Amino acid sequence: MFPIIPFLSYVFVVTFTPGPNNIMSLINTNRYGFKNSMKFRFGIFSGFVIIMLLSSYFNLLLYSIIPRIKIYMGIIGAIYMAYLAVKLMTAKPNNRKDNNQQFNSFFAGILLQFLNIKVILYGITVVANFIIPYYKSNTALLLFSVLLASISFISITCWSLFGMVFRELLAKYEKPFNIIMGLILLYSAYSISGISHLFS
Repeated sequence: MFPIIPFLSYVFVVTFTPGPNNIMSLINTNRYGFKNSMKFRFGIFSGFVIIMLLSSYFNLLLYSIIPRIKIYMGIIGAIYMAYLAVKLMTAKPNNRKDNNQQFNSFFAGILLQFLNIKVILYGITVVANFIIPYYKSNTALLLFSVLLASISFISITCWSLFGMVFRELLAKYEKPFNIIMGLILLYSAYSISGISHLFS
């Protein structure tokens, strides 16, 4: 049965926590306004769909060549998620600055996805551990890619609309927020690692 709760937990934690897409959306909205930065967000959405599709077919190829790779991909994905969780829970308060990244176009949004290691690792991990074991049709892979990109679009839009307020709240409650997000990631890592099957 498809693990909907671990899937959504992982997707929302990784998508809504700070990363290049969210921070750049916040910066571009502050600099150019919500409407004028819309093309950048649509670029992120389009690039995200492409990365998710590439991740899907890459994982599908691995599954067809080496069927027994599933257990190893689950372990690698769990280790990566656990690493993200520990890094998140032990992070020091962060002063997020502009870094003079001055681009705000549809193409810049797409290009950012191919330079964004968080998105690439996320795509490979989420597809390998949550999608390919259950769905392999072209339609399913396309729909999941659009779904994941849509969730990302909601995230960057939230960061764009409420970015300044959200950043102030994070600055005030950053440590407890990071610990809660880290624990959710650890739960997702445990769920996909296969350890639970050892005790059943």
